[in-house]
Amino acid sequence: MFQRWGTMDKRVEISSFSFLLICQTYPPVIGGSEVEAQRVCSALIRQGHHVTVVCAGGDPMPPLHDWIDPKGVPVRMYARRWEGTLKNIVFALRVATMLIWERRNYQFVYFLMQGLHVAAGLPVARLLKKPILMKIAGSGVVPIMHSSRTGRQELRWMSRWAKRILILNEGMRKEAIDYGISPDQIVWMPNPVDTAEFSPATEDRQRELRAKFGISQSALVVLYSGRLAPEKALPTLMDAFALVVNDVPDALLVLVGDGVLRLALVEQAKRLGLYENHIRFTGRVNPEEVCYWLKIATVFTLVSPSEGFPCALEEAMSTGLPSVVSDIPANRQLVKHGLHGILVSVGDTEKISESIVRLLQDTPLRRRMGDAAREHIIDNYSTNHIVNRYEALFREIVA
Repeated sequence: MFQRWGTMDKRVEISSFSFLLICQTYPPVIGGSEVEAQRVCSALIRQGHHVTVVCAGGDPMPPLHDWIDPKGVPVRMYARRWEGTLKNIVFALRVATMLIWERRNYQFVYFLMQGLHVAAGLPVARLLKKPILMKIAGSGVVPIMHSSRTGRQELRWMSRWAKRILILNEGMRKEAIDYGISPDQIVWMPNPVDTAEFSPATEDRQRELRAKFGISQSALVVLYSGRLAPEKALPTLMDAFALVVNDVPDALLVLVGDGVLRLALVEQAKRLGLYENHIRFTGRVNPEEVCYWLKIATVFTLVSPSEGFPCALEEAMSTGLPSVVSDIPANRQLVKHGLHGILVSVGDTEKISESIVRLLQDTPLRRRMGDAAREHIIDNYSTNHIVNRYEALFREIVA
């Protein structure tokens, strides 16, 4: 049943919830938090819950105010015509206004991603006596927030008013506690993955997809998917891959995604003599297409120095891929070294190269790791598992 805010009876078992999820950006913007927001909201709606996403909007999102996304999620965009700092200010003011005007149509507020909209929305939600959830978007976010006056105020209000503060890994738990958040507020909430969509392909399907994408049937594809951004350590990966091709001439590095580093990475690939023949850039792809690229891959890699909960790695493991990933808390909670993939020290070019070569050259090892990786994701991180965790959390904070 749908419970309006003023009619909650704590003695009644609540079968559905109504809430606002507030985030700065949302798909088709591609990032871990954006993808998580869409997956969680669409799954909760299928379960009968009432969710509205509130975001700033703007390119590449459609030029609309109200939108139903391809997954069936209602989305409101409040600052799509603005840019830069002014966009953040306008979005924050409109979030605060919406919380007031729509107060009878939602039970609690879920803030995803930090920003000025959190500073504006927290006191309003508190004044309206709405339960507050806050999810920290990634490792290193809390120290960054603490470095600014606005961020410190957000942290103070979060620690006072949020029913629960959600984190993605144990490193983030320590950061939150170090900056004044009570351990009793902190809840681990990983990101979900659709294990049916992200599943291994048959050999026939792989051949079909490789032909479609213009990838040689004999190529051993090392794949990265995500933003081409400085924090992903992609220059290090490309330097390592230059060593890989010396031992594995059929190796091909495919970078799926786009970002501010693309031109610099293309230039680096040319300097290394690998552009087009051994390194391929897909540019921005439709979110639905990411799973097809994973299905043709041989090995997945993610060597960034910091992550929150890497959706891209989770998707690759669900597709049955072994991985070479940086040895950081976010990756360690997904990959057990030697079982699901290989952990390497951050920035260790030679070790990254050696590990990729080892997997490319050892087919039985790849298959064992890939099978174990998929089983691990199905057992722990499928959409149903994570939605059940959210529903239990919602019952707790609304009661």
